[in-house]
Amino acid sequence: METKKYSSYAQIDRELEILKIEKEISYQKLVFGVKKTKESFTPQNIVSDLIGSYSAAIPYGALVSTAV
Repeated sequence: METKKYSSYAQIDRELEILKIEKEISYQKLVFGVKKTKESFTPQNIVSDLIGSYSAAIPYGALVSTAV
């Protein structure tokens, strides 16, 4: 990483403000990702994902006759 040279405190303050905003954006992305992950782990989603992954391997007729 290259060292930056500043000619005024205003430039330093501006750079610090940019870094602060970038940090906040990264944090909000992380929070959003965690929230979406939590939402995807509901029992309904887990069952539907499980059925969806096995539906290619198990014919539909066999699945229906077993359920009935």
